[in-house]
Amino acid sequence: MRDLENPDMLVPPKTDAGLVPNLKFSFSDTHMVLKNGGWSREVTARDLPIATTLAGVNMSLTPGGVRELHWHQQAEWSYMLLGHARITAVDQNGRNFIADVGPGDLWYFPPGIPHSIQGLEDGCEFLLVFDDGHFSDLSTFSISDWFAHTPKDVLSANFGVPMSAFNHIPKEQVYIFQDKVPGPIDTQKVQSPYGTVPQTFKHRLLAQTPIKTPGGSVRIVDSTIFPISKNIAAALVEIKPGAMRELHWHPNNDEWKYYLQGQGRMTVFAANGVARTFDYRAGDVGYVPFANGHYIQNTGTETLWFLEMFKSDRFQDVSLDQWMALTPTELVQSNLNIGPELLNVLRKEKWPVVKYPGFSYYPR
Repeated sequence: MRDLENPDMLVPPKTDAGLVPNLKFSFSDTHMVLKNGGWSREVTARDLPIATTLAGVNMSLTPGGVRELHWHQQAEWSYMLLGHARITAVDQNGRNFIADVGPGDLWYFPPGIPHSIQGLEDGCEFLLVFDDGHFSDLSTFSISDWFAHTPKDVLSANFGVPMSAFNHIPKEQVYIFQDKVPGPIDTQKVQSPYGTVPQTFKHRLLAQTPIKTPGGSVRIVDSTIFPISKNIAAALVEIKPGAMRELHWHPNNDEWKYYLQGQGRMTVFAANGVARTFDYRAGDVGYVPFANGHYIQNTGTETLWFLEMFKSDRFQDVSLDQWMALTPTELVQSNLNIGPELLNVLRKEKWPVVKYPGFSYYPR
C-alpha cells in the first residue's frame, strides 16, 4: 500500500538523478499526545532533518478543551482546519486580545507573547507552525508548569495571598485539559487599562481576494497584509484537476508545505544534475530547500489544496516562465535550442497555477 501511494518514488521519472534528502513526512507517522481535552502531534527536524527553518504541530481540542496559558521563544502561526476556537493573548504593554476563529482563519503570536486556545461548541482542529525546525510544543513555557516549580511561599509573596490559596494547583504541566465550553465572546471580554493590541493577531484568509488563474487560485498572506506576522509568510494554493503550481523557486528562504486535500507530486531540482520526485497526500508535510526549483502537479481527481510557508516577513517566488519571457528572446533561444513554438507563448505576467487543455496530467 505504501508503494501504491508513492508511485513516483517506487518508479522515479527518468529525469530524477543524484541524491536529494527526504523532503516528505506525514503527521500520520508521528507520536500522538492524547489528553483529556484534545490531542496533538508534531513534525520537526527530528522527523524531517532537512526542515530546519520551520516546525509544525497538528492539534485538536474538544468542545471546551483548552491548550493552556503558555508562551514560546518562537513565533506561532496557525491555520484553522475545522471547527471554532477562542484565542486570547496579552502583549508586553498589558494590551489584551480575545477573538473567535473558524475554518480558514489565521492567527499569529510573536515570540514571548502569552496566549491560550480553547475549543468552542463544535470543537476544533488546527495547524500550528513555528519559526524553528527544532521546536517542540512539549517544551513550551506553561503557566501550570511554572506554578508547579515555584515555592509556594514565593507564590504567596508574589500575589499577596496565603499559601493555602495554592493547595490545589497542578503538580506538573497540564498542557491540554478539559473545561466547559465558554460563553459568548461578549461575556468573556476583559477590559485592560492599556487597551487592546494595536495590530490584530487574527486574519481571515478565506475572506481575502485570491489570485485566480484557469488552473486554480492562490491567497498570499505576509506582513504586507497581516502586519503582525513578521516571522512567517504563507500562501494557500488551490490546484484543480489537470493543473499544476508552475515551475518556480523561492529566493528568500526554505519552503515548508502542508497538504490539506487531494494528492499531488513534486520534483525538486537541486542543481548540478540532481533531482528527486515525491508524492504527497492530505496530512503530509513537504519541504523545499532555499532556491531549489520545483513544481506541484495535481495527480488526483479532486482539487488539491496546500499551504506554502516561509520563515520570512514576505512571500517571494520567481517564475521560470516569466523569467524566460522577460529575457532577450535570442538569448533564451540559443541557450535552450528552442523555437517560436515555445518562445511565442511565454508569459510576462506570472500565473502561480497553470492549466492548458491538451497538455495537462490526468490519472489513468
